[in-house]
Amino acid sequence: MHQAILGLDIGGTSIKGGVYVDGALLDIRSIPTPALEKEEVILETLASFIASYLPHDLAGIGIGIPGLVDARQGIVLGLANIPSFQRVELKKFLVKRFEKPVFINNDANCFAIGVHKFGVGKPFQNLVGITLGTGTGGGIVIHGQLYSGVNSAAGEWCGVSYLDKTFEDYCSGKFFESHYQSRPKAMAKLAEQGDPKALQAFEEFGNHVGELIKVILYSLAPEAIILGGSIRKTFPLFEKSMRKTLQTFAYASVLNQVQVLVSDMDETAIKGAVALVDLRPEPVPSMP
Repeated sequence: MHQAILGLDIGGTSIKGGVYVDGALLDIRSIPTPALEKEEVILETLASFIASYLPHDLAGIGIGIPGLVDARQGIVLGLANIPSFQRVELKKFLVKRFEKPVFINNDANCFAIGVHKFGVGKPFQNLVGITLGTGTGGGIVIHGQLYSGVNSAAGEWCGVSYLDKTFEDYCSGKFFESHYQSRPKAMAKLAEQGDPKALQAFEEFGNHVGELIKVILYSLAPEAIILGGSIRKTFPLFEKSMRKTLQTFAYASVLNQVQVLVSDMDETAIKGAVALVDLRPEPVPSMP
């Protein structure tokens, strides 16, 4: 990828951007998200931020959002923590304003395609990316291409019923907050100091993540499952119990070929958005 691509991560608190060109991510910046403003104010804030990157001679724009989106039409259907951003024709607005190709998808899907193009997922044509953070997200890459599904909802195992709630309640920061009244980072610090209760928390967490991965294996049997999100940094604390749970998967021949890896990619959200951009010319419709 030798042309300048702008990657944007739109969140409830900040809008972060960076330009990817010649293998490097440059000019990384962020601005506060006017989350409580009207749709028009948010759109103009975003447009002004993009305009500040135009000296890079952008070839395309990729955008990741924490919500559902009609990826083909570029319509944002809902954005977490931004009440006015409901059914917004974001692609249409930006293409008209900047006359650049625009690609939009949700942040978990961005992570999956980003880790495939730029991270430890490079060797694999079929992988699943799982983000373990404030919530739990999932993205699917099949034959080297992102599979988004209807309204970019493919891979949302977070909503699958598990125990008394959902997988998200047990495979994200919600687990530590609801069961141990602590945040993952604070609990990890205690675990590293040998605190028995904290070590138990991460052992349980690993069991739950293992059960989630088993569901993914039964669904897709990918070559690799890549863990991302902030809680990935605590992987040494829950890896053993996670892998022990995985040993209960029914098909050993499948399990033996699947690699469970931790993402080492920096600026994940921006690179994931960059990875969305496809600069190949659209096919010309054939005559009837």
